[in-house]
Formats: sequence, C-alpha cells, structure tokens
Amino acid sequence: MAEVSAKTPEPMDIALGAAVRIRRRTIGMSQEALAEQCGVSFQQIQKYENGANRISFSRLVQISRALRCRVTDLMDVFDGADKETAEDLDLLTRMRTPGALELLTAYEKLAPDVRSSLVNLVRTLTNQQADAAAKAAVLA
Repeated sequence: MAEVSAKTPEPMDIALGAAVRIRRRTIGMSQEALAEQCGVSFQQIQKYENGANRISFSRLVQISRALRCRVTDLMDVFDGADKETAEDLDLLTRMRTPGALELLTAYEKLAPDVRSSLVNLVRTLTNQQADAAAKAAVLA
C-alpha cells in the first residue's frame, strides 16, 4: 500500500495566497464574491489563500481582474533581493496566523502611545510564556 504523504504547502504558494487574501480584504471583498467572479467555490478560494492549492496562471489572471489589480501587484512579494524576499515570505506566512490580519487592522487604529504599551504588554506575556516553558522543560 502506498504511503500517504502530508504535503505541506510551498512557501511561494503560501505567499501568493496571502497576497490574494490581503488584497481581497483590503478592497472589502468576501471569499464568496471572489469565488463567484472566478467561477469556483469559496472553499477553493480558501485553499488558494492558504497555499494548499496552487494558483494556475490563468486563474491568477481571473483573480487579479476580480480584485481590480494587475497580476504583478499580487506577485510583488517575489521581487527584490533574496534576503528581502525571504523576509516578505516570512511576513506573509505569519499573516496566515488566525486573527493576525484583524489584530493588525485594530493595531493601526490605535494611538502611537497605546501601540507602544500594547507591544510592551505582548513582549512581557511572551517572555513569561517562554520562561514557563523553559522551567517545565527542566522539570521534565
């Protein structure tokens, strides 16, 4: 019997999907509306946005038209030096974290001093979490 492989999405597919999601949300379009304009299901759009399914070039053209942008606008993440590309891919991968885009949207609306306080709070919480994990590892 053949072994089933749990294939993980390629970083470039994740990055392109994230670029589609960001553009779609920026213009206030739902997955359902994008799917309808492209002739696919909203589940297929989810798979594209998560990088689970690769986007063919012809589908990318359809998506860019529906999103009222150029194909190259969605592919800008791949331009630049290798280090910059790696950083862009890392950022887009992190944007896939559930709630990340909503958190960033709310963060943008905060006053600068509140932003600073929030960042300090999150740093404190993550440091406490890391310390607790390190202690648990030592005790294990």
